[in-house]
Amino acid sequence: MRHFVEIVAILLIMSMPICSPAGSGDVLFQVSTISALMDGAFDGSMAFGDLKMHGDFGLGTFDALDGEMVGLDGRFYQVRADGSVHEVNDSMLTPFADVTFFDADDAVALSSSNMTEVERDLEELLPMRNIFYAIRIDGTFSHVRARSVPAQTKPYQNLTIAVTNQSIFELYNQSGTVIGFWTPSYASGLNVPGYHLHFINDERTAGGHLLDFHLTNGCASIDYTDIFMMVLPANEWFRRAELEGMDLEATKDVES
Repeated sequence: MRHFVEIVAILLIMSMPICSPAGSGDVLFQVSTISALMDGAFDGSMAFGDLKMHGDFGLGTFDALDGEMVGLDGRFYQVRADGSVHEVNDSMLTPFADVTFFDADDAVALSSSNMTEVERDLEELLPMRNIFYAIRIDGTFSHVRARSVPAQTKPYQNLTIAVTNQSIFELYNQSGTVIGFWTPSYASGLNVPGYHLHFINDERTAGGHLLDFHLTNGCASIDYTDIFMMVLPANEWFRRAELEGMDLEATKDVES
């Protein structure tokens, strides 16, 4: 906990009437902001042993941007730039992560469709645009396009430059799980507006940050998340990061 001498927690509790299971008090717990990550704040600030206390499902990255993180069913995995997948130990650090205790409020069967079609169909199911949603898709995929980024060295460049050295994985005929979140547009700067999705296969041998996929069949579960808590890192890189005026187009390019 020495990495959190300074802690800021933000609770955004939506108090409007809700005609759905939302309002259950589900919490999205986030370490740092996407704007800080975009600006190169890659130093890990929270240990995964502490992060696990806040969720069993999520995504993020690692100290020095060393790969993509997938959290599923209480176990956390690191997908490295060489394509290997390793289970995370509690002492490893994250500079950015989103986690929640996944508890589905809605579910829908999905037929053959691409990533754009799935995202559109799921967005039509969201009862409102003003809260966060955790999204899980279990299924079979004829094709998955994912990426991971190698560990960066100091002085860190920004994320746009870091991803120019990303590794792209073309995965075929996979059974696995999409893990992700939908963020309302007003929270841009805090997180990626819209969808942020990662993937891991059932064998836990491949995955990464999702760029595209084609689903053969599957089931999507949605967890309405109406409480948002953020912890800000107390380190030099975060304090010096330029957090205002985030370039949304650059963020979109990095994510896609």
